[in-house]
Amino acid sequence: MLKINNIVKEFSNVKAVDDVSFEVSKGSIYGLLGPNGAGKTTTIRMIMNIIQPDSGKIFIGNRSSLEGSKLNIGYLPEERGLYQKAKVKETIVYFATLQGLDHHIASEKADHWLSRFNLTKNKDSKISELSRGNQQKVQFIITVISDPKLMILDEPFSGLDPVNQKLLKEILNEYKSNNTTIIFSTHQMEQVENLCDSICLINKGKVIKEGNLNKIKNEYGKNIIEIEFQNNEKVLPKDLLVEQETLQNMIRGKLPNSMVTNDIIKKLTNKYDIKGFSYFKPKLEQIFLKLVEEEKNE
Repeated sequence: MLKINNIVKEFSNVKAVDDVSFEVSKGSIYGLLGPNGAGKTTTIRMIMNIIQPDSGKIFIGNRSSLEGSKLNIGYLPEERGLYQKAKVKETIVYFATLQGLDHHIASEKADHWLSRFNLTKNKDSKISELSRGNQQKVQFIITVISDPKLMILDEPFSGLDPVNQKLLKEILNEYKSNNTTIIFSTHQMEQVENLCDSICLINKGKVIKEGNLNKIKNEYGKNIIEIEFQNNEKVLPKDLLVEQETLQNMIRGKLPNSMVTNDIIKKLTNKYDIKGFSYFKPKLEQIFLKLVEEEKNE
C-alpha cells in the first residue's frame, strides 16, 4: 500500500529525515515512532505531499505521492485544525464535502459518527464549547468520514479517556478488517503494542529499527528468562544466569550461551523451590528506550 524509498529532507543544513525507507502492507496498522524531533512529522508531511523530499520516492499503491490530489487519504494532525466558532455537525459536513462527498450523504454519515461517539447532543454546539477530548473525536470523524483507504493518524488518542480510547481502538480494528491501511504516530507505547502489526523507530532522522513488532520483541527477549520462586531468592550463581535483575520474588536474567533451557530447569529444580518459569518478552517501551540510548552513545 505504501512504499518509501530512501527519502531525505534537509532544513538549514540539518537532515530532518535521512535516507528513510519502509513499506506498509495493505490492511495493516503500522506504528511510526521516535522521540521528539526524530523526523516523524516531517516524514508524514512528505507522505501527505505537503512538502517534497529532497531525494527519494514515495509510492501509495501504484501511484507516486505527487499524485496526492487523486488519492483517498485520511489525515489526523496532532494539532487540531478546527474552526472554533463553527458548529460541530456543520464543521463535519463541510470537511466531508471538501473530500468529495455529496452534502446529503455527508450529513447522514455525520449523524452516524456523532452517534457512535456519543456527540449527537453536541451537534449544534460550537467547537469551542467542546472539551479537548470531544474536539479530538470531531477531528477523528472528519478524518474517517470519507472511508479513506489510507489513514495517517498523529497522536490519535490525545485527550481521550480510557472508554473512548477503547472505542477508538475498536474502530481502527474495524477499518483494518476492511483492508484500510493505518499509520499512526504516538508516544503511547501501550497503544502501539495493542494495535500495531509492524513499527518503524526513527531517531535523528534515521531508521534505527523497523519490522514486525512480535519479531522485534522476540529478538530483544531472546535467551532472557524469568524465574518465579515460592520464597524470595536474591541472586543465582553466575553460571546459571548472567545480567541478573531481581523483581520481588522473581529473578530475570540471560542464559549463558553454553546452556540450553532444559539444563537450567534441572539445576534450578534441584536446588530451589520454583513456582514458575517463562521466557521474557520485553515491553516496547523498554526496547524503545534501549535503542534511543544506544543511539545517544554512538
